[in-house]
Amino acid sequence: MGIHCIAFDLDDTLWECHPVIQRAERVLYQYLETNYPKITRAYTFAELTQQRKSFMLQQPEISYDLSQLRQCWLQSLADTFCYDVKMVETAFHIFWLARNEVQFYDGILEILSRLAQHFNLGVISNGNADINHIGVGELFDFSVSAQEAGVAKPHVDIFKLALHKAQCQAHEMIYIGDNPVCDIQGAHQAGLHAIWYNPKNLIWPNDDHPKYWIQHHAELETHIATLIGDL
Repeated sequence: MGIHCIAFDLDDTLWECHPVIQRAERVLYQYLETNYPKITRAYTFAELTQQRKSFMLQQPEISYDLSQLRQCWLQSLADTFCYDVKMVETAFHIFWLARNEVQFYDGILEILSRLAQHFNLGVISNGNADINHIGVGELFDFSVSAQEAGVAKPHVDIFKLALHKAQCQAHEMIYIGDNPVCDIQGAHQAGLHAIWYNPKNLIWPNDDHPKYWIQHHAELETHIATLIGDL
């Protein structure tokens, strides 16, 4: 039984997500402040952020598509403050560009480069980061987003789409991610092997503790070798 593919989550697995999104939100707010000031006169940065979160929670039917969710929210702002619809596309693009300005964890690009010499690499993400725009697309053989799959992790269908793109069976893929439910339990339910990236040494939320987990990326290649040796 061989491993042919290693797939990764993006946010909080290859880079820290919170500061990226916070900065992108600030960039968007500054853009609105300059170009659509009625919005920022009505909401402080914190208030607008909370308003966005509340709006998104009220759209469960598209909760898997973060880009559409944000554009719907921007459309609601345009409607409320009587701005032209062109605001939506431009404002979203401003946010998206900043959202893709990520800082990779130390050493991860070197690790990916080494792994790419022996395995097909892929991405399975609920977010809307774009590996090609970021500039690392050449390291990966495929990418699957929740938007493309029509469902978000931990739904089995997003993992099935990744397997289809990778042209391999579930037992031939290892998935690495930080979220116990979306990443690890989701991967296991789809039949994939999984390694939990747990930098904060968190307690696993139930009794079904994963066999393989790492606290530092430097441990990843050793754990992949151990997992393969255990098969």
